[in-house]
Amino acid sequence: MEPGNPYQDPHRRFNPLTRDWVLVSPHRTERPWRGQLESDSSVPPLTYDPTCYLCPGNERAGGARNPKYQTTFVFTNDFAALKPEVQPARQDDSGRALLLSESEAGTCRVMCFSPRHDLTLARMTVPEITSVVDMWAEQSAEIGSLPYVNYVQIFENRGELMGGSNPHPHGQIWANQTLPNEPRKEQESQRAYLEKNDACLLCDYLRLETQVRTRMVVENAHFAALVPFWAIWPFEVLLLSKRHTGAVGPLDSAVRDGLAEIFKQICTRYDNLFEISFPYSMGFHQSPTDGEAHPEWHLHAHFYPPLLRSATVRKFMVGYELLAGPQRDITPEAAAATLRNLAGIHYADRKPR
Repeated sequence: MEPGNPYQDPHRRFNPLTRDWVLVSPHRTERPWRGQLESDSSVPPLTYDPTCYLCPGNERAGGARNPKYQTTFVFTNDFAALKPEVQPARQDDSGRALLLSESEAGTCRVMCFSPRHDLTLARMTVPEITSVVDMWAEQSAEIGSLPYVNYVQIFENRGELMGGSNPHPHGQIWANQTLPNEPRKEQESQRAYLEKNDACLLCDYLRLETQVRTRMVVENAHFAALVPFWAIWPFEVLLLSKRHTGAVGPLDSAVRDGLAEIFKQICTRYDNLFEISFPYSMGFHQSPTDGEAHPEWHLHAHFYPPLLRSATVRKFMVGYELLAGPQRDITPEAAAATLRNLAGIHYADRKPR
C-alpha cells in the first residue's frame, strides 16, 4: 500500500493522542460518498427572537436579564453543572475504589457569539469571528487563573442533533478542578511521546500530513485543518496550530485572525456539504492551568459532526461501536477530498431568496 492512499481492505488505525484504535471498512461502500443535498425550505430566521433567552435584552430561564450587548456576551450558566463553592471530599464506600467519589469544583459559562439570532460561525464575517476568538482567549486566561480551576474546556454544540437546543449562536466554557478524561488521555500520550522522541507529537504529525496532503482540508499561515488519519466521525476535522503553542490565550492578533479565518472556512464547507446548517460538536484541547509547565501540549480543536450521507442520515455509535470500538466506512482520505472541494461561497448566499 502506498502511503497516503486509502486502504482497500478492512484495517485498524491507531490514534496516538488517545492510544485507541478505529476499525476502517472501506469495502462496505461502493463509492466513498453518496451525498444527498437537502432542500433548504425553512423560513429565514429572525435576527431577533423575543422568546429566545440568549437574545439581547431578553430574560433568561433563571430570571436574569441579558444586557443589550452588541458583540459577544458571556455569563455564568444559570443551571451550571459545576460550582465553585464545593467542600473538598473523597469517599470510598467499598474500600477498594469500587464505589469511589470525589468532590469537583469548577464553573460553567455561556458565551453568545453574536447579538443576531439568525447567524452561525459559517455566516459571520471573519472580523466578527475574531471577536469570538478574542473572547475565548480572554475567558481562558481569566477562568484559568481561578485557584480552583486546573483545566478550561471551550466547546460549541451546533444543531439539535448535537444537543444545541437554542439556535442562537453560542458556545460554552466549562472549567474543572481536575483534568477531564479526554484531555488527560491526550496529555499522557503527548508527554510520553515527548519523553521518548524529544519532539512534539502533533508537530511531528502535522509535518507528515503537510507532506502527504491527502487528508488536508484547508490551511493558512497559522493553522491547518485536516481529517485525521484516525478519524472516527465521517467528516471529523482536526484543527492544528502550525506554531507550537499550548493554549488560546497567548495567541497574538495575527494568529487570532488566522484562527477566525479558518473557522469560517471549515464551517462553510460543512454547510455546503448537504446545503444545510451543519450540526457538530467542536472543542479546543489546550494545556492545563495548574501552574506547571506543559511543553508536551500542542493547541488543537476537534470537530465531531454526526452526519453521514445527508441531513437525515447520521452516524450512530451503537452496537459494535458502543460495545467494542469505533468503526467507519468512508476513509478519512475520501472525506477530506469531499470537504476540500466544498470551498467558496456559502450555499445560502448562492441561492436566490
